[in-house]
Amino acid sequence: MRVDEKVAASDLLPGIRSLWELSAGKIRSIEKTCPPDQASPVFTARGQYTTRGWTEWTRGFQYGSAILQFDATGDKEFLELGREKTVRAMASHLTHVGVHDHGFNNVSTYGNLWRLMGEGRIPENPWERNFNELALKVSGAVQARRWTKTREGGFIHSFNGPHSLFADTIRSLRALALSHLLGHVLMEEGDRPVSILERFDQHARATARHGVYYGEGRDAYDVRGRVAHESVFNVQDGGAYRCPNSQQGYSPFTTWTRGLAWIMLGAAEELECLPALGATADLAAVLEKAARATCDFYIEHSAADGIPYWDTGAPGLAKMGDYLSRPADPFNEFEPVDSSAAAIAAQGLLRLGKHVGVSRYTQAGLTVLRTLLGDPYLGKDPGHQGLLLHSVYHRPNGWDYVPPGAKVPHGESSMWGDYHLREAALYVQRLARKEPYLVFFGGRR
Repeated sequence: MRVDEKVAASDLLPGIRSLWELSAGKIRSIEKTCPPDQASPVFTARGQYTTRGWTEWTRGFQYGSAILQFDATGDKEFLELGREKTVRAMASHLTHVGVHDHGFNNVSTYGNLWRLMGEGRIPENPWERNFNELALKVSGAVQARRWTKTREGGFIHSFNGPHSLFADTIRSLRALALSHLLGHVLMEEGDRPVSILERFDQHARATARHGVYYGEGRDAYDVRGRVAHESVFNVQDGGAYRCPNSQQGYSPFTTWTRGLAWIMLGAAEELECLPALGATADLAAVLEKAARATCDFYIEHSAADGIPYWDTGAPGLAKMGDYLSRPADPFNEFEPVDSSAAAIAAQGLLRLGKHVGVSRYTQAGLTVLRTLLGDPYLGKDPGHQGLLLHSVYHRPNGWDYVPPGAKVPHGESSMWGDYHLREAALYVQRLARKEPYLVFFGGRR
């Protein structure tokens, strides 16, 4: 990508204002068609949010988006919507033992409400604060309980089973971080206490060790910064690492760019919270190495405007010529872009840039977000429920809607893409206005 070294956070404010104006109508529209007594909305088809049975991992983005809308605009309609639906619809997600997505569902809802109270953005209510804190304690402990022991430590296993470590889950570590910060301890059989911080630490290390490549000769395809979506372990052999794999990417030896983005943002955000956690001293070095490598890879392997195609090794890219030297083309006939990966990655770049004091990462994040705030990515059609266009979900399975006459999916949105565009916009808005720095653990008293 071509990093704009001159763009400033304040330059993005007009686009961010337009985003929130569009966002309000889309949140209202989704509420009318996606009630909490039906399956969670996942992605759009023909501009309308629909469901996709796999796991219930997107409901928190629906109601979390309303809370972010209030945070950015002060419109209490959206605070009440997010608050009421969190209480009504999210309780089952706190004790959902079958998923690795607690950081998505519960930090986006209970966590944002708790943070806003801690920041003084909503009135201090001891009952509500205690309610949200209890929810976050439980969520982190349940997520930490989904544990596979390895020869090196352990990890939170994915819904695929105890052998499976997903790149995505590094961002769910926010749930463990908050649970630990709130003083919680996981209790096992025989009243044995288990440190949630220790499991946070071990999962972060496992992801950095096995999910990220560093150009150190690990295998024939060891390119610094690329990632494996899934890392596979032999649970019958003491948790020995076996091989990389991919569920949503093209292959184990190519990089699914949303998995890349999850690690970029997860590692950067965890670097920010380590001092508050009191984590072991060398974990920061492990996470910084992973964050720098993945952010560098993203910059090198995204199109000129900062938008990545869905997988850096997707076979159709070979037919597109020098596709990285020009802006991404969502309407090409070979491979789709993934704007949701860009929205997640933008915030990872921005947070890492601030944490390590490297302007190249900050400017790259601003460059990516500026692209997403304009055509053809920002969803300006009031009849389309999506805010961020040209997101894809599961290309190998063929789940994404392909318009008539087209060969690849485009023009649709996802709950995670819309949420993370809002979150990145809120982050930059606060920077530009010199408001309190946005961190997920900002609700501490």
